[in-house]
Amino acid sequence: MDDNPKTPKSSPQEPVSARIRARIQRARKRFHANDNIAAFLEAGELDALLAEVEGKFKGVLESLVIDTESDHNTQDTARRVAKMYLTEVFSGRYVEAPAVTEFPNASSLNELMIVGPIKVRSACSHHFCPIMGRLWIGIMPNEHSNLIGLSKYSRLAEWVMSRPQIQEEAITQMAEVLMNKVRPDGLAVVMEADHFCMHWRGVKDDETKMINSVMRGSFLKDHILRGEFLALLNNKK
Repeated sequence: MDDNPKTPKSSPQEPVSARIRARIQRARKRFHANDNIAAFLEAGELDALLAEVEGKFKGVLESLVIDTESDHNTQDTARRVAKMYLTEVFSGRYVEAPAVTEFPNASSLNELMIVGPIKVRSACSHHFCPIMGRLWIGIMPNEHSNLIGLSKYSRLAEWVMSRPQIQEEAITQMAEVLMNKVRPDGLAVVMEADHFCMHWRGVKDDETKMINSVMRGSFLKDHILRGEFLALLNNKK
Protein backbone atom coordinates (compact mmCIF):
# COMPACT_ATOMS: atom_id res chain seq x y z
CA MET A 1 0.00 0.00 0.00
CA ASP A 2 1.30 3.44 -0.87
CA ASP A 3 2.02 5.45 2.28
CA ASN A 4 1.88 8.81 0.51
CA PRO A 5 -1.72 10.14 0.45
CA LYS A 6 -0.79 12.64 -2.27
CA THR A 7 0.39 9.96 -4.69
CA PRO A 8 -1.92 9.81 -7.74
CA LYS A 9 -4.21 6.78 -7.83
CA SER A 10 -5.57 5.03 -10.90
CA SER A 11 -8.48 2.72 -11.60
CA PRO A 12 -9.18 0.22 -14.39
CA GLN A 13 -11.84 2.61 -15.77
CA GLU A 14 -9.29 5.34 -16.41
CA PRO A 15 -7.52 5.71 -19.77
CA VAL A 16 -4.40 3.57 -20.05
CA SER A 17 -2.27 6.73 -20.19
CA ALA A 18 -3.58 7.71 -16.74
CA ARG A 19 -2.67 4.29 -15.31
CA ILE A 20 0.84 4.48 -16.75
CA ARG A 21 1.28 8.07 -15.55
CA ALA A 22 0.14 7.17 -12.02
CA ARG A 23 2.60 4.25 -11.97
CA ILE A 24 5.47 6.54 -12.94
CA GLN A 25 4.47 9.18 -10.39
CA ARG A 26 4.27 6.57 -7.61
CA ALA A 27 7.85 5.62 -8.48
CA ARG A 28 8.77 9.34 -8.41
CA LYS A 29 10.34 9.12 -11.85
CA ARG A 30 10.39 11.61 -14.71
CA PHE A 31 8.37 11.19 -17.87
CA HIS A 32 9.58 14.07 -20.03
CA ALA A 33 9.28 13.83 -23.80
CA ASN A 34 12.77 12.36 -24.21
CA ASP A 35 12.56 9.91 -21.27
CA ASN A 36 12.21 6.16 -21.74
CA ILE A 37 9.18 4.80 -19.85
CA ALA A 38 9.30 1.17 -20.98
CA ALA A 39 9.76 -0.09 -17.41
CA PHE A 40 6.31 1.23 -16.50
CA LEU A 41 4.35 -0.42 -19.32
CA GLU A 42 2.53 -3.67 -18.67
CA ALA A 43 1.61 -6.36 -21.19
CA GLY A 44 -0.97 -5.16 -23.71
CA GLU A 45 -0.79 -1.52 -22.66
CA LEU A 46 1.06 -0.32 -25.74
CA ASP A 47 -1.81 -1.53 -27.94
CA ALA A 48 -4.31 0.14 -25.60
CA LEU A 49 -2.26 3.34 -25.67
CA LEU A 50 -2.25 3.26 -29.47
CA ALA A 51 -6.05 3.06 -29.49
CA GLU A 52 -6.25 5.95 -27.01
CA VAL A 53 -3.91 8.15 -29.08
CA GLU A 54 -5.91 7.28 -32.20
CA GLY A 55 -9.11 8.49 -30.57
CA LYS A 56 -7.56 11.71 -29.32
CA PHE A 57 -5.90 12.46 -32.64
CA LYS A 58 -9.22 11.97 -34.36
CA GLY A 59 -10.43 14.76 -32.08
CA VAL A 60 -7.55 16.96 -33.29
CA LEU A 61 -8.60 16.37 -36.90
CA GLU A 62 -12.18 17.25 -36.02
CA SER A 63 -10.99 20.45 -34.33
CA LEU A 64 -9.10 21.30 -37.52
CA VAL A 65 -12.50 21.07 -39.25
CA ILE A 66 -11.51 18.10 -41.41
CA ASP A 67 -14.39 15.87 -42.49
CA THR A 68 -12.78 12.48 -41.86
CA GLU A 69 -16.07 10.71 -42.60
CA SER A 70 -16.29 11.68 -46.28
CA ASP A 71 -12.65 12.56 -46.97
CA HIS A 72 -11.13 9.24 -48.06
CA ASN A 73 -7.60 10.62 -47.57
CA THR A 74 -8.03 11.18 -43.82
CA GLN A 75 -10.42 8.40 -42.79
CA ASP A 76 -7.57 6.32 -41.33
CA THR A 77 -5.15 9.15 -40.60
CA ALA A 78 -5.69 9.09 -36.82
CA ARG A 79 -4.77 5.40 -36.68
CA ARG A 80 -1.75 5.88 -38.93
CA VAL A 81 -0.45 8.80 -36.87
CA ALA A 82 -0.94 6.95 -33.57
CA LYS A 83 0.92 3.92 -34.93
CA MET A 84 3.68 6.11 -36.32
CA TYR A 85 4.23 7.90 -33.01
CA LEU A 86 4.16 4.84 -30.76
CA THR A 87 5.91 2.20 -32.88
CA GLU A 88 8.19 4.24 -35.13
CA VAL A 89 9.26 7.85 -34.59
CA PHE A 90 8.84 7.85 -30.79
CA SER A 91 9.41 4.13 -30.15
CA GLY A 92 12.51 4.94 -28.08
CA ARG A 93 10.16 6.06 -25.28
CA TYR A 94 8.24 2.80 -25.11
CA VAL A 95 10.73 -0.03 -25.67
CA GLU A 96 13.69 -1.21 -23.64
CA ALA A 97 17.22 -0.48 -24.83
CA PRO A 98 18.36 -2.81 -27.61
CA ALA A 99 20.39 -5.82 -26.51
CA VAL A 100 24.09 -5.04 -26.79
CA THR A 101 26.67 -7.78 -26.39
CA GLU A 102 29.76 -6.43 -24.66
CA PHE A 103 33.19 -7.99 -25.10
CA PRO A 104 36.19 -7.46 -22.82
CA ASN A 105 39.08 -5.48 -24.26
CA ALA A 106 41.31 -8.57 -24.37
CA SER A 107 44.00 -6.88 -26.48
CA SER A 108 44.06 -3.79 -24.24
CA LEU A 109 43.30 -1.51 -27.18
CA ASN A 110 43.97 2.12 -26.32
CA GLU A 111 43.90 3.89 -29.67
CA LEU A 112 41.31 6.33 -30.98
CA MET A 113 38.25 4.72 -32.61
CA ILE A 114 35.71 6.72 -34.62
CA VAL A 115 32.29 5.46 -35.68
CA GLY A 116 30.17 7.39 -38.16
CA PRO A 117 28.49 9.02 -39.79
CA ILE A 118 25.42 7.36 -38.28
CA LYS A 119 22.19 8.65 -39.81
CA VAL A 120 19.75 9.75 -37.14
CA ARG A 121 16.11 10.79 -37.26
CA SER A 122 14.12 12.43 -34.51
CA ALA A 123 11.48 15.10 -33.94
CA CYS A 124 11.78 18.46 -32.23
CA SER A 125 9.94 18.34 -28.91
CA HIS A 126 8.87 21.98 -29.41
CA HIS A 127 6.92 21.50 -32.66
CA PHE A 128 7.11 17.74 -33.42
CA CYS A 129 8.81 18.58 -36.72
CA PRO A 130 11.50 16.23 -38.06
CA ILE A 131 15.17 16.43 -37.14
CA MET A 132 17.39 14.66 -39.69
CA GLY A 133 21.10 14.40 -39.22
CA ARG A 134 24.35 12.54 -38.76
CA LEU A 135 26.25 11.45 -35.67
CA TRP A 136 29.93 10.70 -35.10
CA ILE A 137 31.29 8.90 -32.04
CA GLY A 138 34.89 8.89 -30.86
CA ILE A 139 36.02 6.30 -28.33
CA MET A 140 39.30 6.14 -26.42
CA PRO A 141 39.18 2.71 -24.77
CA ASN A 142 41.26 1.40 -21.88
CA GLU A 143 42.07 -2.12 -20.71
CA HIS A 144 38.87 -2.22 -18.63
CA SER A 145 36.58 -0.98 -21.41
CA ASN A 146 33.87 -3.10 -23.01
CA LEU A 147 33.87 -3.37 -26.79
CA ILE A 148 30.56 -3.46 -28.65
CA GLY A 149 29.75 -4.37 -32.25
CA LEU A 150 29.78 -1.63 -34.87
CA SER A 151 26.06 -1.98 -35.62
CA LYS A 152 25.21 -1.54 -31.94
CA TYR A 153 26.26 2.11 -32.05
CA SER A 154 23.60 2.67 -34.71
CA ARG A 155 20.97 0.74 -32.73
CA LEU A 156 21.66 2.71 -29.55
CA ALA A 157 21.58 5.99 -31.49
CA GLU A 158 18.22 5.08 -33.01
CA TRP A 159 16.84 4.18 -29.56
CA VAL A 160 17.93 7.51 -28.06
CA MET A 161 16.86 9.62 -31.02
CA SER A 162 13.44 7.97 -31.51
CA ARG A 163 11.85 10.31 -28.97
CA PRO A 164 10.80 13.95 -29.05
CA GLN A 165 14.17 15.63 -28.57
CA ILE A 166 16.19 18.78 -28.67
CA GLN A 167 19.59 18.19 -30.21
CA GLU A 168 21.58 19.47 -27.24
CA GLU A 169 19.96 16.97 -24.87
CA ALA A 170 19.91 14.11 -27.37
CA ILE A 171 23.68 13.81 -27.73
CA THR A 172 24.13 14.19 -23.97
CA GLN A 173 21.82 11.19 -23.52
CA MET A 174 23.79 9.32 -26.17
CA ALA A 175 27.03 10.08 -24.34
CA GLU A 176 25.62 8.81 -21.03
CA VAL A 177 24.46 5.55 -22.62
CA LEU A 178 27.86 4.91 -24.21
CA MET A 179 29.83 5.85 -21.09
CA ASN A 180 27.81 3.27 -19.14
CA LYS A 181 28.09 0.58 -21.83
CA VAL A 182 31.70 0.97 -22.95
CA ARG A 183 33.37 2.62 -19.92
CA PRO A 184 36.12 4.27 -22.01
CA ASP A 185 38.80 6.71 -20.92
CA GLY A 186 37.26 9.25 -23.25
CA LEU A 187 34.18 9.75 -25.37
CA ALA A 188 33.26 12.33 -28.00
CA VAL A 189 29.90 12.70 -29.73
CA VAL A 190 29.29 15.18 -32.57
CA MET A 191 25.95 15.69 -34.30
CA GLU A 192 25.01 17.71 -37.37
CA ALA A 193 21.32 18.03 -38.20
CA ASP A 194 18.64 19.78 -40.21
CA HIS A 195 15.69 21.03 -38.17
CA PHE A 196 12.40 21.17 -40.03
CA CYS A 197 10.94 23.47 -37.39
CA MET A 198 13.15 26.04 -39.19
CA HIS A 199 12.85 24.64 -42.73
CA TRP A 200 9.10 24.11 -42.79
CA ARG A 201 7.77 26.86 -40.52
CA GLY A 202 8.94 30.04 -38.80
CA VAL A 203 11.79 31.62 -40.74
CA LYS A 204 11.60 28.87 -43.43
CA ASP A 205 15.39 28.75 -43.70
CA ASP A 206 16.38 25.49 -45.40
CA GLU A 207 20.14 26.13 -45.37
CA THR A 208 20.93 26.34 -41.66
CA LYS A 209 22.18 23.28 -39.81
CA MET A 210 23.01 22.79 -36.15
CA ILE A 211 26.28 21.17 -35.08
CA ASN A 212 27.10 20.41 -31.47
CA SER A 213 29.37 18.15 -29.47
CA VAL A 214 29.76 16.45 -26.12
CA MET A 215 33.20 15.54 -24.77
CA ARG A 216 33.90 13.26 -21.82
CA GLY A 217 37.07 12.14 -20.04
CA SER A 218 40.29 12.35 -22.04
CA PHE A 219 38.61 14.18 -24.95
CA LEU A 220 37.73 16.96 -22.53
CA LYS A 221 41.17 17.10 -20.89
CA ASP A 222 43.52 16.40 -23.81
CA HIS A 223 43.32 19.10 -26.49
CA ILE A 224 45.64 17.12 -28.80
CA LEU A 225 43.32 14.10 -28.75
CA ARG A 226 40.31 16.34 -29.23
CA GLY A 227 42.02 18.08 -32.14
CA GLU A 228 42.88 14.73 -33.78
CA PHE A 229 39.28 13.58 -33.53
CA LEU A 230 37.85 16.81 -34.97
CA ALA A 231 40.46 16.89 -37.76
CA LEU A 232 39.60 13.33 -38.82
CA LEU A 233 35.92 14.28 -38.83
CA ASN A 234 36.55 17.28 -41.05
CA ASN A 235 38.35 15.07 -43.55
CA LYS A 236 35.40 12.67 -43.73
CA LYS A 237 32.47 15.12 -44.05
